[in-house]
Amino acid sequence: MAAIDLDAYFRRIGYEGGRAPTLETLRALHRLHPQAIPFENLDPLLGRPVKLDPASLERKLVREGRGGYCYEQNLLFREVLQAIGFPVTGLAARVLWNVPEGVVMPRTHMLLLVDVDEVTHVADVGFGGQTLTGPLRLAPDVEQATPHEPFRLVRSGEQFVLQSKIRESWVSLYRFDLQDQIQPDYEVYNWYVSTHPQSIFVNSLLAGRAAPGRRYTLLNNQLSVHHLNGGADKGVLATVAEIREALQTEFRLTLPDAPELDAVLERLTLGPSSNFDG
Repeated sequence: MAAIDLDAYFRRIGYEGGRAPTLETLRALHRLHPQAIPFENLDPLLGRPVKLDPASLERKLVREGRGGYCYEQNLLFREVLQAIGFPVTGLAARVLWNVPEGVVMPRTHMLLLVDVDEVTHVADVGFGGQTLTGPLRLAPDVEQATPHEPFRLVRSGEQFVLQSKIRESWVSLYRFDLQDQIQPDYEVYNWYVSTHPQSIFVNSLLAGRAAPGRRYTLLNNQLSVHHLNGGADKGVLATVAEIREALQTEFRLTLPDAPELDAVLERLTLGPSSNFDG
């Protein structure tokens, strides 16, 4: 398998810094990636397969101007970090964000552990409307700043819970342990969330992008812009043309050449939505 094209990836995210495996490099890449490569699930929504091999990830997310969800985002990010020289481990998590109390979700979210100068960090560029924009030290019960919200990791037995500080309240996003996951694990999880008839990724349009000072999120036809000062602008996109415009403008997404796309987007303007971005 050919190595990831770092030059093309750096152009995609607008990175012009050094290529040494330092904390400065990791922080810069982690900040720029979610600004340039949006979270989106158009392929499973359209009934198209989601491919996780490095060549497919590079073609879709780097060269075609698309985004993706957690497996695509973090597997691509892992390829980049490993090419630079970072030791990286893939993990899996159970989502807690917007999940009712007492409901246990399967381990279908992917995140990364990255070692920098013998210090382990959590990296995750693929968690929708609350995607991290900076790495976190794997240190429990410490509030850590990022370019966006503060985050913290709370110890829960042998596991950790990632929390985000939203409007002065700590909100749990997901729970994970430190068991290594390998490519076949992600292939199984990916097949499940991209094809199960009750999966949110099959039934709803989700998009998210971090920008300096704000976050954009889209659930079906409901667009939200959350500002770091605590304010939010929310609106409903009434037509297919408005959804297309938002995906291309706010989310900087090159839309796939799919004849059925407009029919799918039309359906999303007709029904109610559940909460995606809080």
